[in-house]
Amino acid sequence: MSDNQTGPFQYIDSLQSLLEISRKLSTSPWISVDTESNSLYVYREQVCLIQISTVDCDYLIDTLALKDLSPLAHIFANPKQEKIFHAAEYDIICLKRDYGFTINNIFDTMVAARILGETAVGLASLLQSRLGIEVEKKYQRANWGIRPLSLSMLAYARQDSHYLYRLRVLLEIELKEKKLWDLALEDFRLGCEVSAHPQSSTAPSCWKVAGSTEISPVEAAILQSLGDFRETQAQKQNVPPFKILPNEILVHLCKEPPAEISELVNTRGITQHLVQRFGAELFAAIQRGQASPPLLRPMKARPDDRFLRRLDALKEWRKLKGKELKVESDVILPRDFLEVIAAENPESSQSLHAIMARIPWRYQHFSKEIFSLLRKQEVV
Repeated sequence: MSDNQTGPFQYIDSLQSLLEISRKLSTSPWISVDTESNSLYVYREQVCLIQISTVDCDYLIDTLALKDLSPLAHIFANPKQEKIFHAAEYDIICLKRDYGFTINNIFDTMVAARILGETAVGLASLLQSRLGIEVEKKYQRANWGIRPLSLSMLAYARQDSHYLYRLRVLLEIELKEKKLWDLALEDFRLGCEVSAHPQSSTAPSCWKVAGSTEISPVEAAILQSLGDFRETQAQKQNVPPFKILPNEILVHLCKEPPAEISELVNTRGITQHLVQRFGAELFAAIQRGQASPPLLRPMKARPDDRFLRRLDALKEWRKLKGKELKVESDVILPRDFLEVIAAENPESSQSLHAIMARIPWRYQHFSKEIFSLLRKQEVV
């Protein structure tokens, strides 16, 4: 790091110390937050470390040592206390999922940078371009579930929250200079609303496997059986499914299933050790798939042609407006709102306002263009 971290930090691994810092954090007008999880190393990921920085100190909270994080709940929920994140969505999903926290009043430095038209919006890039600070990146894929954490890992962890306030101050100045502050506040509010549990699909899981787009119904049944086998093994061994078998091997096996166990070792990526370990179970999974009824790909109802026409027109308008304002197209209009507008085809400005009520800045600046565009589609 070119900017030495000379301030103090505290490692919090007891309820007593958590209660003490909770009281201190409650008096700060802002906190900077980051989390570290172990998604690359376990079957079901969890938050392993929460980093919280104030003007006085960096706090590294060991969430594996602490069973109760409720002393932090009121801080995250406090609408008068700003929580500064970088790329908040993932952190907020994890905090809601693991602890049931309500999150209010955030500043997301990545979102702010995107609104300003930045193309390199990673934290390291922004710290370099805005503050001239080079940060260590070698622990991005580290196993944060190990204990004890090394001093170098702790130093890496604290940097992700340590500089956020300084970066946030600069970004606010730029947003206000370009009259984009209200747009940023709009997206910060939306960021708080992200769900911890995305809607699950009822379709067979085989269709979610990368590379499954060109398989037959018979092959899909084999792939489903192989996927079930992999999921069971991953859960037993508490590792991510890809560490049992990668998607490419599953897809290859469903397309070219071996006739004998001995043929498994001829499959690229399958070692002799893997065959010895659970070759019989893997081969049995293939046979179960072959004996199962073919799986037809779920048919999606074909959207109405008028809806598709409106959707394409809105996407094209959004792309051109993004080029005009030098931002990515979803900054102009988030996908969820674009699709609802295309589906509902509001016939009055009041109806359009109802759809865009949660994005008032965009309604104020873009509603006339959107409404005019929709009306033009009606006469095409």
